[in-house]
Amino acid sequence: MSVFRVGLVGAGKIVQDQHLAAIEATPGLELVAYADPGVQLEGLPGFTDLTAMLDAHPEIDAVAICTPARLRHRLAREALTRGRAVLLEKPPATTLAEAEDLRSLAEDLGRVLFAAWHSRYAPGIAQAREWLSRGQVDSVAIRWHEDVHVWHPGQTWLWEAGGMGVFDPGINALSILTHLLDEPFFLKGAELEVPGNCQTPIAARLDFHLGDGPSGQARRIAADLDFRHEDPPHWNMTFETDRGVLALEGGGARLIIDGEVVIDAPEREYQGVYAHFHELLARGVSDMDITPLRHVADALMLGHRHWVEDFVDR
Repeated sequence: MSVFRVGLVGAGKIVQDQHLAAIEATPGLELVAYADPGVQLEGLPGFTDLTAMLDAHPEIDAVAICTPARLRHRLAREALTRGRAVLLEKPPATTLAEAEDLRSLAEDLGRVLFAAWHSRYAPGIAQAREWLSRGQVDSVAIRWHEDVHVWHPGQTWLWEAGGMGVFDPGINALSILTHLLDEPFFLKGAELEVPGNCQTPIAARLDFHLGDGPSGQARRIAADLDFRHEDPPHWNMTFETDRGVLALEGGGARLIIDGEVVIDAPEREYQGVYAHFHELLARGVSDMDITPLRHVADALMLGHRHWVEDFVDR
């Protein structure tokens, strides 16, 4: 098996909770160093920025960029132009233009680029996709509720322009949905609740059109996203189909078909992410799907904004 040496850019909560253990558990990947100006990780060479890390460790083959989204375009461009493959935490960029630019640059340079939609690697997703492919989806209901104080403490960038607010977790639901459905769907309306002291929504309700059924009835997708839910979170979606009802709970950890629990397994999403990244590196190909980001951009473009009480971070 080919071994690829990896450098991390950003060493915050998601890296410490997920990336470090996933890289260690993935055969064929070796974590060499990290870059973060404000965090120290024990047992690894640390640097204040990407440039210093690559200068000190020219053996690094690939870089995983786990910074806030507003920084990713510049960092990914530097890594790609310096000959490294790049893994991008979700969302892969702040704007569609940035994401398209990175995809074009990677293609021009012949570099591997991976938009890592981690929720697609939840335990129930693969079987759900196979089951749904054998019938017609009539409607989808998504409830993606979590407590921002528990899951994103102190992350003030979420509320700034480009920070995405509730779409930071909500894009996970959209990444699952776009992976499970073979047919396109289109946003028809959105209601966004925005705190008076923020630039991004704390809650959103989205109405998508999935096309018409055989008898002409509209098939809809309704998504309800909310950051104000007390723990534990509700990361659930239900598919009404011509074959029965399929439900995913716990972000895809549990798969239920017609009331029967088919899969209920511990979350191992990031191990799936890095296993796929190793496969892409070995094959020399990219996987840069930006469809979930496009749906968020549509929501921010079409959404009716309703001002709600100011957000106070505990």
